Amino acid sequence: MLHKKLSWLMLVILLVGLLAGCGGDTAAPAESEADTASDAAVVEESASEEAVADAQVEEDLVAQTGGEAPGAGAVHVCAIGGADAFFSVVKNGADLAGARVEEAGSTYTWIPLPNYDNIGPDMVKLIEQAVAQECTSLAVPVWDGAAQAPALAAATEAGVKVFMYNSGLPLLEDGTVVAYGYYGTDEYKAGLAAGEYFATHGSSNVRCVNTQPGAVNWQQRCGGLIEGATANGAQADELILPAESFGDAAAISAAVQAALAEDPTIDGFATGSSADADAVNEAIQAMGATAQTGGWDVSVNVIERIIAGDQLFAVDQQGWYQG
Repeated sequence: MLHKKLSWLMLVILLVGLLAGCGGDTAAPAESEADTASDAAVVEESASEEAVADAQVEEDLVAQTGGEAPGAGAVHVCAIGGADAFFSVVKNGADLAGARVEEAGSTYTWIPLPNYDNIGPDMVKLIEQAVAQECTSLAVPVWDGAAQAPALAAATEAGVKVFMYNSGLPLLEDGTVVAYGYYGTDEYKAGLAAGEYFATHGSSNVRCVNTQPGAVNWQQRCGGLIEGATANGAQADELILPAESFGDAAAISAAVQAALAEDPTIDGFATGSSADADAVNEAIQAMGATAQTGGWDVSVNVIERIIAGDQLFAVDQQGWYQG
C-alpha cells in the first residue's frame, strides 16, 4: 500500500538571531567566488528537486495504472479540495502535478468543495460526481468518516483508485476507509506538539478554537493539543463553534471575547486556519487581553505576527506538497 506522510509538523518560530539579522540598514557585501558557487549550487539543487517531483508524479501514475507506464490506457486523475486559503495552496501544487499528468497523456480535474457548512453530504456529492466524471483515481480528504466511507466504498467498487490526503489518517489505519494511501500530516501528533509548546512557553489555560466540530482532522488537532498541554501542567479545553462559523471573523471574535469575559485566566488560543487566527488575534486585542496564540497554517499575517511577537507559532501542513 502506498502510504506517504509528509513531515508531520513544522513550527514556525522566529529566533533572536533571525530577528537581529533583519534589523538595521547594512551595506551589501561584495559577491565572492564562494557566493557565486553557492548560488550555482542552489540553482542545481532547485533543478534536482524539480526532477525529483517529476519522477514522483510518474511513479504515482504508474501506481495508479496498476504498473503500466504513464499514458498507457485512459487515466483520469481527480482531486477534491476544500474552500479556504490553505486549499488555494493545495490547488497550486495539484495543478502543477496535474500539468505533468496531462503531459503524460492523461487527464486531471480539480473538484472544489464550495464551503464547509454541510461538509459530510457535500463531500458525498463530490465523490459521486467524481465517479460520474469517470475519474480513474481520486485524491480526497476524509473529514466526515460516517458520511464519506460508504461513498468511497462505492467509488472503489466502481473501479476508482482512492487516495486520501489532508484528513482521515486514523480511518485508513483502522480500516474504516479503504484507500491506496494517505498524503499529509498526522494531525494528532501535530496537536500534541502544539499543546506541549503552549504549556512550555508560558500558557497555563489554553483553548482550541474548533470551527469544524466533528471533522476528523480538527478532532485530532484539538484532542492532541489538550493531551499535550495537560501532560505538561497546563489546563486545556475546546472552544466549539458551529461549522458555518469557519472563516466568519465576527462569529469567531464574538466567541473568543465571550470566553475571555467568562474566564479571564485563559492565556492561550489555538486555531485551525490562518483566517481563524486573524479573527482570534483581533478579539484578544479588542479585549485588551494578553493571551498567546498559535495554530495551523501559514499566511503573510501569521508570519508578520510571529515576527512582531504577537503569535507564538504556526503549524505548517505543507499544503503545496499535499497537492
